[in-house]
Amino acid sequence: MIGFAGLSHLGIVSAIAAATTGNQVVAFDLNKDLCEQLSNGQLPIWEPQLPELLEANQSNILFTNDPVQLAQCQLIYFSLDVPTDDDGTADLGPLNDLVDRIAVHAPESASLVVLSQVPPGFTRSLAKHIELQTSEKGLLLFCQVETLIFGSAVERALHPERLIVGLNQSGTSLPTVFHEFLQSFECPVLLMKYESAELAKISINMFLTSSVSTTNTLAELCEGIGADWSEIIPALRMDRRIGQYAYLNPGLGLSGGNLERDLTTVTSLAARHGTDAAVVDAWTANSRHRRDWVLKTMHSETIKHCVDPVIAVWGLAYKQNTDSIKNSPSIALLENLLPFQVRVFDPVVPASSAPNTRCYAAESEYEACEGADVLAVMTPWDQFRELDPWKVAGRMRGRIVLDPYRILEAKSWRDAGLSYHTLGVSAQ
Repeated sequence: MIGFAGLSHLGIVSAIAAATTGNQVVAFDLNKDLCEQLSNGQLPIWEPQLPELLEANQSNILFTNDPVQLAQCQLIYFSLDVPTDDDGTADLGPLNDLVDRIAVHAPESASLVVLSQVPPGFTRSLAKHIELQTSEKGLLLFCQVETLIFGSAVERALHPERLIVGLNQSGTSLPTVFHEFLQSFECPVLLMKYESAELAKISINMFLTSSVSTTNTLAELCEGIGADWSEIIPALRMDRRIGQYAYLNPGLGLSGGNLERDLTTVTSLAARHGTDAAVVDAWTANSRHRRDWVLKTMHSETIKHCVDPVIAVWGLAYKQNTDSIKNSPSIALLENLLPFQVRVFDPVVPASSAPNTRCYAAESEYEACEGADVLAVMTPWDQFRELDPWKVAGRMRGRIVLDPYRILEAKSWRDAGLSYHTLGVSAQ
C-alpha cells in the first residue's frame, strides 16, 4: 500500500501513476470536497491521458481526508506542490504543516519521502524535526526528485528516464518496500545524499535555462543579420557535446514556475555562500527581454498604425497540454494590452483568466480572428497547426500574424496574403 499526502497537481498525477502500475494507493488531502470530487472521477487539473487512467484505476485508489488511513502504508510520499510568489520564492509552510499532520499517523519504521521540490538543506532539517517528534517510531526520511512537467506529466510519471533519491547518508540502502516500488518503473535509480538530490533538480533546470537563454539570444541575432535559426538547429543536434535532445527551440523566455523558482534559490544560496551567480541574473534579464518580442512587434507592425486596434490571441496557457498560466507569456502580454480590444481563444484555459476587461471569449480560433488587426499565437497547441490560413485571412481586418513558436507553416500563411512573423528569422 502506497500513500500520497497532498493532492495538488503533483500529488494527483503521482497517485494515479502509482495505481496504474498495479499498486493499492491511499491518496490523502485535507480538502474533503476535493477527495469526494476525485472519488467520483472528477479531476480539478487537466493533463492528457489522466482522465482515462483515473477511470481505469479508480478501484486501486482510496481518496480520503482522514490521515488515519495512511497508517496502513509503509511508504508515504509528501506530494504537495510548493507555491511560489512573483519573485520565485517558495512557501514551505503548507508542506511543513502537512508533514507534522501525517508523521504522527505513519506506522512504525515507515519510509517517508519528500516528493515536493524543496531547497537544499530542507530534507536534513526535516529529518531532525521528525526524529524529535516521533523518535519512538523509527521513521526513515528520504527525498525524491519529482519529474513533473505540465502537459506531459502522465508520460513522465509512468516512464521516467531516471529516478533520483536523497538519503541521510551516502551508501545507505533503501528499505525493501521503497526499493521495489522504484524498481517497478524499470529505469535507473540514482542514490545520493539529501543535499545532492535537492541540488540535482536545480542543476537540471539550470542547464535547461542555459539552453533556453542561449537559444533565444542567438535566434534574436538571426533576426538582425538575416540568418534562419531553424537551419542552424540540425548542426547543433548532430554535435555530441550538445546532442539531439538539447532544448533548441526559440521561445518567449522562461515560463511556468519551476525554472524561476530555481533561479531564485540559486541566487539566494550564492549570496549566502559567497558564490558568483551573475550568470543567473543574466539569464533572468534575457528571459524578460525576450518575453517582450510579441508586444514590441505588435506595436511596430500594428498598434502604432491603428486607432483602437482589435487583437486576436490564441492561447493563454504557458505552454501546450496544460491549463497552467503560471508566468504565462500570454498573460504577460494581455496585461500590457489593457487599453485594447482583445479576442481570446484557448482550448483548455477559460478566457476569464485573462487580465483584460475588454477581452472577448471566442468559442473557436476562427471566431477569435473576427475583425482582428493582428493575430498572436501565444501557446503552441498542436490543434493550431491544422487551421486553414485562408479562413483566418478571410476573418481578419489586418494582415499581421505573430507566431513566436513557429507552429504554423510559414509559406502557407504568407500565400494566404498574411504577413507572417516568427522568432529566429528576419521578417519577410
